[in-house]
Amino acid sequence: MASISPNLNHWLADDQRRCLLMGIVNITPDSFSDGGQFLDPNRAIEQALRLVDEGADLIDLGGQTTRPGAAPVSDEQQLQRIMPVLKAIRPRTHVSISIDTTSAVIARQTLDAGADLINDISAGRFDPDLLPLLASRQVPVVLMHMQGTPQTMQANPHYEDVVAQVRQFLIQRRQVAVDAGIDRAKIILDVGIGFGKTLQHNLLLLRHLDQLTSLGQPLLMGVSRKAFIGAITHEPDPTRRLMGTAAACAWSITQGASILRVHDVQPIAQVRAVLEAIASPPTPR
Repeated sequence: MASISPNLNHWLADDQRRCLLMGIVNITPDSFSDGGQFLDPNRAIEQALRLVDEGADLIDLGGQTTRPGAAPVSDEQQLQRIMPVLKAIRPRTHVSISIDTTSAVIARQTLDAGADLINDISAGRFDPDLLPLLASRQVPVVLMHMQGTPQTMQANPHYEDVVAQVRQFLIQRRQVAVDAGIDRAKIILDVGIGFGKTLQHNLLLLRHLDQLTSLGQPLLMGVSRKAFIGAITHEPDPTRRLMGTAAACAWSITQGASILRVHDVQPIAQVRAVLEAIASPPTPR
């Protein structure tokens, strides 16, 4: 059984928690911004350890892309991609390791191999066994809002009030997780930027993040290299959206985000450091 990182447990219990950086390692051939770069286990291992060296507080491993229109990948294939990387990096780093999955089968095997938390884009809706499993293991979980599925989510997404509806969804899924036996203190919420949202939906959620942080749970923001940044900056290449990502990350930190899920850890660590220095009380002279 996985042993949760003491650092993560301490952070979750701290009302004055600093914003953490979650480094992304997509072990897939078709992720939207780096598809195929880290499908080879050795390259994925190297990338994960590089992100730790650059300042990542957590590493998020995923074996299935969730970009718009992406086809599902079997549990077996995802495990073939994830497990060699997880087993290689677990003894080589102290940082917490997150597994990006909606599957109880994958969660069980990766937690057994040393993962610390589960990042579920379905918020427990795709696999009814997942939340009870996480309750029994007493591990943290990220619950994300998504309209539809990765196959359908960008097919004309519509809301009457996107902020209110995302907020209500997260409240509802938090309660489902608590009812399943998950400690509320171990629940992290994610508004799901880009998951069933238009440009304007994403901007409204960012503009009104205070309505989501007011729910009292740590809030994870996944803005890195997203299409909404490309639309604003007219940059079609996701790998050339660093400055736009930095702006969205800086805004998210100032609005109370607790975790930033990013591809480029080192520059976003600089953004965080400068914001923390500005916000810190002046040192007596």
